[in-house]
Amino acid sequence: MTSYRAADSKREEFRKYLEKAGVLDALTKVLVNLYEEPEKPNNALEFLYQHLNGSGPDSADVEALKVDVVELKAKVAQLTDENEDLKSRLEKYEPSSVEETNN
Repeated sequence: MTSYRAADSKREEFRKYLEKAGVLDALTKVLVNLYEEPEKPNNALEFLYQHLNGSGPDSADVEALKVDVVELKAKVAQLTDENEDLKSRLEKYEPSSVEETNN
């Protein structure tokens, strides 16, 4: 009988830990969302993973960031080309280091 109470005590302690950490609230919210979902997903476990990870970015945010990265890479390439062009044009007007040493 004492082992039953010890297990019960450990279970209650663990439940309090989960409640204090907010795990029970998070699980409840996700399960309620799944219950209220008009069309149940084929993979309920995947639904739980996606909705439990509330701190992660939305897929729309990720897509927008990917577009930004592509645009910024193109801008960097354009500015790098422009920089190289301006450097070559500047060399035409700067005296070469050989001429400076002769003077």
